[in-house]
Amino acid sequence: METYLKIENVSKQYGQFTALNDISLDIHKGEFVCFLGPSGCGKTTLLRAIAGLDLASSGKITQGDKETTFLAPEKRDFGIVFQSYALFPNLTVADNISLGLRNQGKDNKTVNDTVSHWLNVIGLPDSGGKYPNQLSGGQQQRVALARALSLSPGLLLLDEPLSALDAKVRSHLREEIRRLQRQLGITTIMVTHDQDEALAMADRIVVMNHGVIEQVGTPQEIYQNPASRFVADFVGNMNFIPASVVSDNQIRIGESLLPKPCDALERGQQVELGLRPEDLHFLEIGKKSDSSFPVQIEELEFQGTFVRAECKLQGAYQSNILKVDVPIRELRELQLERGHFHYVNMSKNHTHIFQAQ
Repeated sequence: METYLKIENVSKQYGQFTALNDISLDIHKGEFVCFLGPSGCGKTTLLRAIAGLDLASSGKITQGDKETTFLAPEKRDFGIVFQSYALFPNLTVADNISLGLRNQGKDNKTVNDTVSHWLNVIGLPDSGGKYPNQLSGGQQQRVALARALSLSPGLLLLDEPLSALDAKVRSHLREEIRRLQRQLGITTIMVTHDQDEALAMADRIVVMNHGVIEQVGTPQEIYQNPASRFVADFVGNMNFIPASVVSDNQIRIGESLLPKPCDALERGQQVELGLRPEDLHFLEIGKKSDSSFPVQIEELEFQGTFVRAECKLQGAYQSNILKVDVPIRELRELQLERGHFHYVNMSKNHTHIFQAQ
């Protein structure tokens, strides 16, 4: 695939603080990439370095065939949408969208045709004469998107564009942005701290922490094969189960001995087994297997298509709470109730192994 944006060894310091530490990344033409991570991980700083709003301290950024590392923002080819919409309250919707076009010296017919086109695309064909305060938050964010796209930029940058909206609007706009991005084929980078948003929208996710990239991959790769404990913990739900390797072929979890999930583990090692709630399974009452261990059910949370059971691991690690997701269709057969003891089976294929913290 053709690389459209190349980031090479980019660092950013603010005095003694390192916000970005030697970041290298290739983004392909037409790709939708999410920078994902907790507050302060460097994702917005990297987006601002790409836009020229915060210049990198060192390294190199190339967009297309042009080096842009130290160019002023107006000399770069991008459109940007912020969390706060940043619309001019004293201008109509049409004037907000057309501002950049007029600044480029486009004639009135071109401007009016372009504005009309984008109002149709964002589903607000009759709102050109309205002012921003007459629109809902979701509608204002669509106008901000149309303003960014009206200049036909080579790169679209989205800085937490949905975080100020309520859940239903956010979900709808998420689909709209993704559909529009695919339709236009525009290379897009979105900053978010919302893992669901990143998993649903991105072609690839860049997981960041403390100014470095922890992992780059498709949503499936990030979710199914986390490269570090941080990624496993940050993306989706993950149970971390303390275990010790007691022999050449067995581990101990609580007071239970189970087969070793990985041949590379050595006797005496202390590890944490990472298992998603959907990869743990309750056995029927009274049943156990070689790969199971006992838990006591503390809470049952109804989640629509499944019930999440919060369980206490029996044995030495009394405080460890495990989450097990049970599909509704299995619930009746299992007869789960608070306070009951059940055996939980773990699958070797879905077990991730991390060094004990």
